[in-house]
Amino acid sequence: MSEINTSIVNVDDDGQFAIPGGPPAVFVRIPNDITVHLGQPDEEAANVTVPFIDYIKNVASSELYPTWHENAITANIHAIVSVTMNRIFNEWYRSKGYNFDITNSTQYDQAYVHGRGIYEPMNVITDKIFNQYIIRNNQLTPPLFAQFCDGRVSQCSGMYQWGSLELAQEGFTPLEILKYYYGRDISIATDVPVGGTGNIYPGEPIKLGDSSIDILTIQLAMNRVAKNYPAIPRIRPVNGFFGESTETAIKEFQRIFGLPVTGVIDQGTWYKGRYIFNAVTRHSELTVENSIFREVVEHTQDILLQGDIRPIVDLLQYYLDVISLYGGYIPRVNRTGIFDAQTRNAVLEFQKLFNLPVTGIVDDDTWDRIFRSILGIFNTLKPEEIFLPPLRYPGIVLQKGQREDNPGVFIVQEMLSYIALTIPAIPYAEATGTFDENTINAVIAFQQTFGLEPTGKVDEMTWNEMSAIYKELRFSE
Repeated sequence: MSEINTSIVNVDDDGQFAIPGGPPAVFVRIPNDITVHLGQPDEEAANVTVPFIDYIKNVASSELYPTWHENAITANIHAIVSVTMNRIFNEWYRSKGYNFDITNSTQYDQAYVHGRGIYEPMNVITDKIFNQYIIRNNQLTPPLFAQFCDGRVSQCSGMYQWGSLELAQEGFTPLEILKYYYGRDISIATDVPVGGTGNIYPGEPIKLGDSSIDILTIQLAMNRVAKNYPAIPRIRPVNGFFGESTETAIKEFQRIFGLPVTGVIDQGTWYKGRYIFNAVTRHSELTVENSIFREVVEHTQDILLQGDIRPIVDLLQYYLDVISLYGGYIPRVNRTGIFDAQTRNAVLEFQKLFNLPVTGIVDDDTWDRIFRSILGIFNTLKPEEIFLPPLRYPGIVLQKGQREDNPGVFIVQEMLSYIALTIPAIPYAEATGTFDENTINAVIAFQQTFGLEPTGKVDEMTWNEMSAIYKELRFSE
């Protein structure tokens, strides 16, 4: 078994994971709760809403035996989570007009017995891996629809539960068991953040002038639907901004499918769109060929949109909040790490103030203007006068040769400058925003002082240590 690749893919706290050999992946979050229909989809039955983790423990206890080998239980719980997340992320039932996320019918989904007791092994293992699911390598996909069955009474094209026990007893690891059944090209996405999935109806109608990742996804999906329904005009440009082209396409979609022709994406239009998109692509597990997620990632490489949860959002919010102290037209921004409506409003006001296109999208021009504004503010202050709260790692290694307007470089220089006031071994690094030789020397000196590998590059470990030292010095005064 040594030849089997047992790679695990880590997910950052922003809900992204790296596909081996590919770009950053889609935004996925574990929901807090899940609504289960206690019957087949069209059967009259009760719906129950329970915590996601409790649902997984219940299914594991209903599907598996507590005396099984731990590796078999673990592999099966990975499959249970993956199936569940696939249903939720794709809104498989809600897009068809149902008011639940999943059923308890093993004919369609997996067993769930409301109110049953939970076996201790399932309780312990689920606590450890409830936010992990299966993905395919080299594909930008949501969680795998990891079909499984007992393998004795019932047969399927996925994992045999009793077969997984036999493999575990032979010494297979959980991932090796999963690869045996689902193929060698899978990995486990781990440390997926909890708190919503980012692909459900946002709660309020989307209309002309709005901008968000949701709108970008809708634009891409609508253009895919237009291949099958040519009367729907193609949306141009596809950039996450709800302009006239998007409104026209939405109106035609609503006309074709018997919805009120408003040009506004309300809940009915949202779910009808999801249903038609699923129908024309005919998928449960989205693959590269029929997925819009790769396009979403490509479109958001160089911009920030409402709904974004990458670490750089925290930096954007910090900058906007500082600017608001010096520009009365910019509202204050709470640092939530989520590009929310409050952040978008601040971006809109900033764009108005500096005569930029008022889109709410943080593109290169908006970033450049924000950075120059921050640099102008900080250059008027002495280093010791700047209150710079520690920030989360921005998600990229900072090093020589990067663009001068990389916001994280300035933050590193400000932290090093303040630390240098107390620790003479660390040279002063002028806050220029350019990762120059002085900055490299200061970073190396910092790394040597605090027992880190002296690379001159600011990776996550160096950033976190620098931030912690900065905080200790700043708040010990």
